[in-house]
Amino acid sequence: MKGRLTTHVLDVACACPAAGLAVELFRIMEDGRKQSAARAVTGADGRLERPLLAGEAMRSGFYEIVFFPGDYYRGKGGALAEAVFFDRVSVSLRIADPEEDLHIPLLIAPGGYSVYRGKGIENGRGPFVAPSVVGIGF
Repeated sequence: MKGRLTTHVLDVACACPAAGLAVELFRIMEDGRKQSAARAVTGADGRLERPLLAGEAMRSGFYEIVFFPGDYYRGKGGALAEAVFFDRVSVSLRIADPEEDLHIPLLIAPGGYSVYRGKGIENGRGPFVAPSVVGIGF
């Protein structure tokens, strides 16, 4: 049984899920090249329809998830679009055990973000858990 890599994006500026936010996953090759592994857009609940990686695609190695909050806020228009400071958020990670379910929640605002490693949830959905690693960009 292979694990999965999932994400969930919440917009703390409006206290709502970040629906319509683009996400791209890259596998980092041994020579440092990036290979696109998945592209998706968050749904109404701020989650992706499918895991970024699952099954045989879930392999050990280095990855980068790129989130596009700048495009998301510019799409909303108004003061939030004007306040965008972090155009893209890149999260580099290492998958050591491809059998493990990994969940990467991202909290965004026009001027900041927070990301951490959550716990994998049976169906890729579930409540927030206490962060084991936190990166804050506020």
